[in-house]
Amino acid sequence: MLNALTPAAAAAAGRPRRPFRHWRSALLLVPFCVLLALFCLAPLGWVVLHSVQGDDGPGFGHFREILASPFYRLAFINSLYISLWSSGCGLLIALIGAASLRRVPGRLRNAVVAFTNMTSNLAGVPLAFAFVIVIGTNGALTLLLRQWGWIDDFHLYSKGGLCLIYTYFQIPLGVLLLYPAFDALDDDWQQASALLGARLWQYWWHVALPVIAPAIFGTFILLFANAMGAYASAYALTTGNFNLITVRIASLVSGDIFLEPDLAAALSVLLTLLLVLVCTVNQMLLKRSYRAR
Repeated sequence: MLNALTPAAAAAAGRPRRPFRHWRSALLLVPFCVLLALFCLAPLGWVVLHSVQGDDGPGFGHFREILASPFYRLAFINSLYISLWSSGCGLLIALIGAASLRRVPGRLRNAVVAFTNMTSNLAGVPLAFAFVIVIGTNGALTLLLRQWGWIDDFHLYSKGGLCLIYTYFQIPLGVLLLYPAFDALDDDWQQASALLGARLWQYWWHVALPVIAPAIFGTFILLFANAMGAYASAYALTTGNFNLITVRIASLVSGDIFLEPDLAAALSVLLTLLLVLVCTVNQMLLKRSYRAR
């Protein structure tokens, strides 16, 4: 004896199956897939293939040359140093700024967010030029502070100057990334913590920061990757004289004397592997933070 079917099950049983009913929606992904293949996957494949090409045939000679060269190792060290410092300082300032925006009235908050969005687009050569005319060797602010006797000299064209300019363009991006994360915090939590005797720093340390920790980790990784891949600002500020990994890659593919695109491809592969490693560690930390909850 057959069991009686419910009206919904009967309707579903009588309805003809459509295995390709979503094909029209899938067609909308075709342009995206084509662009992804042409401008992401194909260049990446070219870089990987040419990184193992040498004068004597395929091999890992370029990687051995990079790892054995103090010059290229210093380029990675300088890039890591500037990226870590600028990402950490930019994240700290952006965290304070995003937390403060939640206490700002609506119209003023929208104006600040719009201004932050605008300043996040100021990067590259225009940003380097702005820093030169403001705090360069003969910049307006430098001359004014020197006239007042507050500083003797300020070297913008150095590692410290690069950390400063990198931190500047990291702050607006960090604010835009962290600002939505604070919507997960409820004002009642702070009031409940105060009623239980917790101080403000205890609320932030034990309640607020654990909630927004995934967003903080993710923002730090994005800022780090943004700094590692930055090129225009550093090149415009130092005219390529400072040893950064992006500057070295550009000099190998657009140099006036020696062109070594295969070596540049090997450097790009190592830089990509470094960023993949950082993102993998970030995902592991995020999984641990979710399990701890």
